[in-house]
Amino acid sequence: MAGDGQGEDASGGQMPSAPGAPNPADLDAMRAAQKILVVKLGALGDMIIALGPFQAIRNHHPNAHITLMTTGAYAEIGRRCGLFDDILIDKRPDWHEFSKWLDLRKKLRGGKFDMVYDLQNNDRTSIYYRLFWPSSTPLWSGSAPKASFPFEDPRPPTRHAFERHRDQLSSLGITDIPLPDVRWMDTDVSAFNLPENACLLVPGSAPHRSEKRWPPQHFIALCDRLLNNDMVPVILGTPSESVVTNEIAGAVPDAINLTGKTSLFDLATLGRAAKLAVGNDTGPMHLIGAAGAPSVVLFSGASSPYLSAPIGPKITSLQEASLDRLSVDKVWKTIERMLNPDGDF
Repeated sequence: MAGDGQGEDASGGQMPSAPGAPNPADLDAMRAAQKILVVKLGALGDMIIALGPFQAIRNHHPNAHITLMTTGAYAEIGRRCGLFDDILIDKRPDWHEFSKWLDLRKKLRGGKFDMVYDLQNNDRTSIYYRLFWPSSTPLWSGSAPKASFPFEDPRPPTRHAFERHRDQLSSLGITDIPLPDVRWMDTDVSAFNLPENACLLVPGSAPHRSEKRWPPQHFIALCDRLLNNDMVPVILGTPSESVVTNEIAGAVPDAINLTGKTSLFDLATLGRAAKLAVGNDTGPMHLIGAAGAPSVVLFSGASSPYLSAPIGPKITSLQEASLDRLSVDKVWKTIERMLNPDGDF
């Protein structure tokens, strides 16, 4: 199905496409596609950023059967967001797991896809492109060699993930790319009985990324300032982050500790109602910020807000090469400006 770079003029003859432009015949086939695969494997922050592009693809193919290929951790997002008809779980086989590769190949070829939007664009998904051989490979948008709609996605990246998705889709004529919308994440959080002046704190990170954590003692000092200004700290985290979250909760008895008590979708509901959120560069802050909470996101030198900052209506990112050098004063001044831009805090 891949094109040969030729278009057809009004007389029926062939005319070349502009250099680098998609083949018009392939574009027509893409618009008419009825079996579509969207590939986005993770992580959580990347999945939230991709919600807008997911919506744009659905809007472009309103009547198509669209499957999301993702990992098990994010399958529920795909199932519940209302944009996909099916989910294909990627078990991310290692090179020596031959039977798993065969199973994945069978599922990909059995899907009989007309079009693939690869929003992951990495070496693994380039291998997935090859799994269709020797059958006909579907039209493919992505960085895989010989893709019908090639997309240059440098590694390491040089642009924000949302901008990369926008550029990839706009090259195919999909130009209306909305921001992430998590209004469909709506759960009953009344059992937590949180006050209206709740401030969500996300002090954890992946266990192997401790360099992305603002020190617990800084969060403790921030809690004191919040309480002195009639805001209640609400500590969020998974059980794997309990060493950090319990240290903070133990030092601040008036804080509410919800470690291990919230679901992924609870975070969006809490974010919609929160007065403020402060946290490290980690997936939950993407979700909370997209839900609308005024958010301050703390970056170390291990990641870049220019490439992966959360997207939302009121988000500010702060960065220091080492987060122990990011002062509580600087974070507090940012909170003051965010909550009261006129200076009356």
